[in-house]
Amino acid sequence: MTDDGTTTAAATGTLGYEQARDELIEVVRRLEAGGTSLQDSLALWERGEELAKVCRHWLEGARARLDAALAGPAPAAEGGGDAAADAG
Repeated sequence: MTDDGTTTAAATGTLGYEQARDELIEVVRRLEAGGTSLQDSLALWERGEELAKVCRHWLEGARARLDAALAGPAPAAEGGGDAAADAG
């Protein structure tokens, strides 16, 4: 956690969802374990915030794609798609 922030931000932008999630789990584990200095804890917290943003970005993108996929066929298939849309 000795980055100046530039390297961390650049590296975070290239992470996939699973990578960011796994690293976030590790950050949380280290914070919960304690035993780190205040400075290290703050750096871990900041990294966790960055990773959470990456995860949120991926999840929002997935939600948008899912919504688009569900909305796409509905107008063409009248009647058949309504029950599935109502159930979700």
